[in-house]
Amino acid sequence: MLDLKLIRRDPDFVKTKLSLKNEDVSKIDEILSIDEKRRELISKSDELKASRNILSKSVAGLKASGNDEQAEKAISESKTIGDEIKKIDDELKSFEEKQFEILSQIPNIPSDSTPPGKDETENLEVRRWGIPREFEFDPKPHWEIGPNLQMMDFERAAKLSGSRFVVLSDKIARLERALVNFMLDTHTQNHNYTEMNVPFIVKRETMFATGQLPKFEEEAYRISPDDMFLIPTAEVYLASLHKDEILAEKELPKYYVAYSSCFRREAGSYGKDVRGMIRVHQFEKVELVKYTDSDSSFDELEKLTKDAEKILQLLELPYRVIALCTGDTGFGSALTYDLEVWLPSYGAYKEISSCSNDTDFQGRRANIRYRNKDNKLEFVHTLNGSGLAVGRTLVAILENYQNADGSVNIPKVLIPYMNGTEKIF
Repeated sequence: MLDLKLIRRDPDFVKTKLSLKNEDVSKIDEILSIDEKRRELISKSDELKASRNILSKSVAGLKASGNDEQAEKAISESKTIGDEIKKIDDELKSFEEKQFEILSQIPNIPSDSTPPGKDETENLEVRRWGIPREFEFDPKPHWEIGPNLQMMDFERAAKLSGSRFVVLSDKIARLERALVNFMLDTHTQNHNYTEMNVPFIVKRETMFATGQLPKFEEEAYRISPDDMFLIPTAEVYLASLHKDEILAEKELPKYYVAYSSCFRREAGSYGKDVRGMIRVHQFEKVELVKYTDSDSSFDELEKLTKDAEKILQLLELPYRVIALCTGDTGFGSALTYDLEVWLPSYGAYKEISSCSNDTDFQGRRANIRYRNKDNKLEFVHTLNGSGLAVGRTLVAILENYQNADGSVNIPKVLIPYMNGTEKIF
């Protein structure tokens, strides 16, 4: 959530930044209009409360002097003022709720280092690693490789759960589990993250804290009648973990990593992505989340991005890093790098991780603060990134490590996690 003080202090700056995200900046004018009315009501309420206090104090003196008639008149006037104060306070509450509702729908402003652009066509490539493999045969897509091995079943999944689900079995199921363990081990042992095991169901306010609600409610799986949600990513839990807490500056930065299933309705998605495992309703992910102070968050984003890249490098999967332009940057993000892995079935790079600095946007929504070196309270900065999306990593291995006979080689780094198995056939 944006800082209301910033909007009051420099509305033109906020409008300029939001326009780079293709946002309707008239919401800022609406917030300021409500804010002006709200402050007028607060001033009027304060004046009335002061008058009531004076009348209340006069009653005792009037009664002590035997002037009961004037005392009753003062009591009556005080009651009338009290009724007016209640009316103003009710109106004030209505304005505050409206202001909060609008403010909660406004995205984070992009950082100065976010490249300008209207949409994904203007994203900026930062770097590449690895060279896509040249096949001596026609490579198959994963949605053929897996079923041909009889270890990936879309038909049974559709029969039992509906479209865009998948059942994995045997060595491919083992490979997915190996990937989870490999990612967690790498991030905890080499990158200093603390492993967390979190629930997959959260309250509405937890979804709100990380910016999933109200904007993305139609994408979420809601559990009725409890009004709870299946998490779309472990970020929701990790970035809310210290909700309503005050941290000491010496505790920062905090590094968390968690594996979870993720649930997304993917409403409105279409095209080639509906085939196979690229865009499904339930998928596995290892998520990285950091809490930092306001000075180090952009440096920490660079480190987090390289932590995610390291997984791809160890798996020897070609990828590139993309800096998202302002028009393609997510709701809560100030700066985002996408990692895109090479997929032969697309003949292109496909997103496998999105690493973002949300600055104090989530910290403000979740009310997570820390005491800085001057002992003043600030909202924490939060960062998040996939380290990595497990299903898409599995897909990348199946497609990039496939053989002409339909078998799939296991990346060297995963062989110990596969109990020595070097090939799936």
